[in-house]
Amino acid sequence: MSNTRIPRNKDNDYTTEAASARRDFIKEKTGVAMDHIGQYSTDPAAIAGNCENFTGMIQMPLGLAGPVKINGEHAQGEFYIPMATTEGTLVASYNRGMRAISECGGIKTTVFEDVMQRAPAFIFESARESKAFGQWLLDNYPALREQAEATTSVGKLQSIQQWPMNRTLYTRWNYSTGDAAGQNMVSKATDAACKWILKNYPGDIELYSFSGNIDTDKKHSQMNFMHSRGKKVVAEIVLTKAVLEKLLHITAEKLHQLRTLSNTGAVLAGSAYNGGHSANGIAAFFIATGQDEANVVESHTGHVFTEVRPNGDLYWSWTLPSLIVATFGGGTALPTQRECLEMLDCYGKGKARKLAEIVAAVVAAGDISIASAVRADEFVTAHETYGRNR
Repeated sequence: MSNTRIPRNKDNDYTTEAASARRDFIKEKTGVAMDHIGQYSTDPAAIAGNCENFTGMIQMPLGLAGPVKINGEHAQGEFYIPMATTEGTLVASYNRGMRAISECGGIKTTVFEDVMQRAPAFIFESARESKAFGQWLLDNYPALREQAEATTSVGKLQSIQQWPMNRTLYTRWNYSTGDAAGQNMVSKATDAACKWILKNYPGDIELYSFSGNIDTDKKHSQMNFMHSRGKKVVAEIVLTKAVLEKLLHITAEKLHQLRTLSNTGAVLAGSAYNGGHSANGIAAFFIATGQDEANVVESHTGHVFTEVRPNGDLYWSWTLPSLIVATFGGGTALPTQRECLEMLDCYGKGKARKLAEIVAAVVAAGDISIASAVRADEFVTAHETYGRNR
């Protein structure tokens, strides 16, 4: 029987030779020569910690949109936005939205929260013991914080929330994580603190689970909408009557009418986002800048609001409660992703909130363009002109 296991080198699996051996293996098994996948400029050694069984590189088209002017607390000035996508029309649409933003003087962005969670659960004989344990957590919070923070030079425990349900106490541990997204960081910290709990709690814990699932990691939830996971960012702009009519071929009244219709539709559908297509821009931006692409699920959540001004201008805001971004660690150090972050001056420490504000501006640009195209009856025409349908 022929060997069916993917070849690995136990001494060093991140070499050109190891990757080539896996491509040869696939050719032998399937008949497919991975010629394009085998062409890349990245040193395989740089992939360690990011991808196992490294075989080559998937190359995606990268487009640039912008500039977009941002008047943020952390992101200030004009930025060119890298977007990795295979969807025709996407970059062109976001580019138009960014032009509208810039011609109106820029978009204001504000960061409200910055936390990452893990959510252990504890089961007791009855709710009475669960309540007693909850009080013990409050009384011993300084010791728990010390245990958690001993595992990291960056993470800081901010609070431990509690939700008693039947005889279970669900907890949600909130940390600041600097410029890392921080999921692994807070996992290690929480695990250390919970092991200390199991050794030192004077009562009986019937069952302990490292995850009670209310952190809803890489899943959308109302919990994250209300309490945030990652960074909560609000983006705001006043689109002037002149720009609306000249560039977007629309009026504030007509756009607001569409937004009212869309809000009701979003409620009817139970949507996690009542705007146009936040996930489109976030996904393209995340792939380009080395973010964890699964975090698009949480990050795309949000609430959009519009208001017509008496002079014909349109106030438009986006509240994004769970933007999970990093400028340090993870995939951000990979060569092409690092170049995209450096282009934005968002690589390394002290840059994560700036990056979150840029993401919010990207979301706004996409919604402005698509809503205008839909209401002005240009949506299908644009896709026929620029997209794959042509």
